[in-house]
Amino acid sequence: MEINQQVKSILAYGECCDHCLGRFFGKRSHGLSDDERGRSLKIALALAENLPYTKFSSSCWVCGNFFDSIPEWVDRVIATTAGIEFSTFLIGCRVPPLIAENEEMVWSDLSLNEPEPFKSEVNREVGKAVSARIGKTVDFKNPDIVVILDLSSGSAEVQINSVFFYGRYQKFERGIPQTHWNCRACKGAGCEKCNFTGAQYLDSVEELIGRPVINAFDAQNAVLHGAGREDIDARMIGTGRPFILEVVEPKRRSLDLDELEKEINRTADGRVSVSIKRWSDRAEVETLKSNKAHKKYRILVEVDGALSADMFANALKTLQGATIYQRTPERVAHRRADKIRERIVLDVAYIGEQDGKFVVEVLGEAGLYIKELVSGDGGRTHPSLAEILNRSAHVFCLDVVQVDGAKEGD
Repeated sequence: MEINQQVKSILAYGECCDHCLGRFFGKRSHGLSDDERGRSLKIALALAENLPYTKFSSSCWVCGNFFDSIPEWVDRVIATTAGIEFSTFLIGCRVPPLIAENEEMVWSDLSLNEPEPFKSEVNREVGKAVSARIGKTVDFKNPDIVVILDLSSGSAEVQINSVFFYGRYQKFERGIPQTHWNCRACKGAGCEKCNFTGAQYLDSVEELIGRPVINAFDAQNAVLHGAGREDIDARMIGTGRPFILEVVEPKRRSLDLDELEKEINRTADGRVSVSIKRWSDRAEVETLKSNKAHKKYRILVEVDGALSADMFANALKTLQGATIYQRTPERVAHRRADKIRERIVLDVAYIGEQDGKFVVEVLGEAGLYIKELVSGDGGRTHPSLAEILNRSAHVFCLDVVQVDGAKEGD
């Protein structure tokens, strides 16, 4: 169908604003806005029909003259984002069903191949107007905030995207989990067993770091993403464990990370310490979690009966470079798949004795269960130190002293 005939057929449905007419041909040409394109099409049709061109001044049957209300929508966006720090934004919208049905009916009836959806023009035109008014930049890939316009109710809501920073933490106190645990009895609702806190443990590494962060960013929450995790009864010392903290719905974004680090370490009061390296992003969270980093442990091993240091050291050497077959340990079988994993002991060294126990350092592949490497876990781990010694052995206490991480410079 020739374009003037298509225009004529569209206008036969009823009075149509320049925006909506131009949008029916939105993907056919570039350089013109939809309203400019629509006005040009009406002028071209008038010339072809030898009729006077009349500027549109009626009510559009497609959109109800929505585009006349853009200044009011800009006001709503500005009011909705008041008090939120952001540099970039994106506009989205929920389209009333009637408008969607109106344009889709024309697309289908006239077999139009190059229309632009009403939603796309609304997002673009309101975004341009907001940017011009407040000087912020539209970002289609990673905006600081997204403002959703509900065209039916006349309201706007803001979605604040998280900010992320990368660092390393040390945990100096045993008995602190890495992340928040809901009370096992009430599942976080609050009960007598948890003193109505909803928490199995009053503190976690996540909360000790997160509380001052939430306050500093005026955020809703802070979520710790760690490069693995240490057991609750293990310390994380040495180089510290790499982590990314996700700050959820922050009303402030441009903080000084050095000052933030000082505040976290002040409030954590020696229980946890952080070294913040740089800003991060969501994509790096996946990289961090999928990174199979080697880990080094310092453990205090207790064995049954009298045993000389030489006998212990010689038995330990047997594990150097060994492939260890570990069925999922009993202590984590309730939350992990029951399967056999192969891991290598990359390095193992006898350091000395302390309080009648043996001090050992082990460098293992990611996923090597150190406690079971020593105890054998009732035969579920093979070989094990207890098996080699032919006597009971167990880890008295454990420290993680090294976890490999990502590039940490600015």
